[in-house]
Amino acid sequence: MLIRTDPFRDFDRLTQQLWGSFSKPTTMPLDAYKEGDRYVAEFDLPGVDPESIDITIEKNLLSVHAVRPYVERDNAEFVVNERPYGSFTRQLFLSDNLDTENIEADYINGVLKVLIPVAEKAKPRKVQIATGNKEPAALNA
Repeated sequence: MLIRTDPFRDFDRLTQQLWGSFSKPTTMPLDAYKEGDRYVAEFDLPGVDPESIDITIEKNLLSVHAVRPYVERDNAEFVVNERPYGSFTRQLFLSDNLDTENIEADYINGVLKVLIPVAEKAKPRKVQIATGNKEPAALNA
């Protein structure tokens, strides 16, 4: 079996074996993009039980918390032990122009997808222009 050598990974593996700790990512990977009238945030959470995922919104702060527990393996001697276990948290600051009351989420194939709609007040709207001596028409926004 051929494995490319990374001295830092080897050092991490050695410290894990000596002190019994497991690697823990500093953040959960995220893609965020705009799709029509909403923003989409996709979080990679492979192997996480959907029941352990908690999404909260406080003012304009969206927090995602998930847990992937370590599974004890009897009589196992690890050759490679790189999969992260433990508690994961990621926070996103949301603009005032987003509708935090109507956020939706789903979890499919290890990816948590959070859909954040743009608020009606922030969507583009047409403004009528008065010509001549006419009074400007009222806006229907």
